[in-house]
Amino acid sequence: MRSFEYTSARSVDEALAGIGPDAKFLAGGTNLVDLMKGDVEKPARLVDISALPLTDIAATPAGGVRIGAMVRNSDCASHPLIRERYPLLSQALLAGASPQLRNMASTGGNLMQRTRCYYFYDTAFDRCNKRVPGSGCAALEGYNRIHAILGASNQCVATHPSDMAVALAALDAMVEVLGRSGARRIPATQFHRLPGDTPHLDTNIEPDELIVAVELPPNGFAQRSHYLKVRDRASYAFALVSVAAALEMDGNTVRTARIAMGGVAHKPWRAMEAESALVGRRLDAAAIERAADASVSGARPLHDNAFKVALAKRSVARALEVAGGAA
Repeated sequence: MRSFEYTSARSVDEALAGIGPDAKFLAGGTNLVDLMKGDVEKPARLVDISALPLTDIAATPAGGVRIGAMVRNSDCASHPLIRERYPLLSQALLAGASPQLRNMASTGGNLMQRTRCYYFYDTAFDRCNKRVPGSGCAALEGYNRIHAILGASNQCVATHPSDMAVALAALDAMVEVLGRSGARRIPATQFHRLPGDTPHLDTNIEPDELIVAVELPPNGFAQRSHYLKVRDRASYAFALVSVAAALEMDGNTVRTARIAMGGVAHKPWRAMEAESALVGRRLDAAAIERAADASVSGARPLHDNAFKVALAKRSVARALEVAGGAA
């Protein structure tokens, strides 16, 4: 780890005043510190925001819920408002990492964690467009079992590791950010980026912007939602494929559907074609199969991860069965 300057901010204004081109915000540090130890991230200055007063979870006048950026993952997962109105988010948070890490990781920090790739995290590999733009992508020809099957490019095939972000994408959450130029709201589905020609950019947040909250809109998904995570170990492992599925029903007919997947792309992947395949139809085996097929439309597997296509389809089908009450 390289030497750096450290400051602690007591207010949002103080945090924004301390940020600069070679600076990073430090919240729980569960991802950033590891990257610094590996010499992947090399900030000259850390602005510690862990003491900022952004720890509230409160109902909004519209019937949704607003979650402060410094709310710990464990606190969010167990909060009565989240468990009652958004059990999908609670399930996703509890599927992530370990209890110790959930006690440290924050809502904003979870959104800002970097994508997952062996070659990005190990500086012994020179070819990584995320670390050194223009150097190439070692994963394309190397071992790529955990890598993307959707939305990838010839520049990068890394996958996003968050469970929480997958649920937020399915729930149409809004991310509130504040910067020197003012405040703005970014839909969760647009917060993270696909790699394209700029894989070193994981999100659409500006360097001088700080996440202050996440807002969940009111919805009718509480009774029919499910988060499914398929991984190599039963705990403390990143998803090979994960699915956040949520349904609103009129009897046996789907009124509204939300399907988001993790472990398959550079960002949480909203399977909108699969959602459209369900709306207005009875939730029977045929409809679920059509949705599962549509969820991997356009998939481009690599030589070690072709199994993810079938795994994603089966995971979507299973998540929909559970959410719909058929399992």
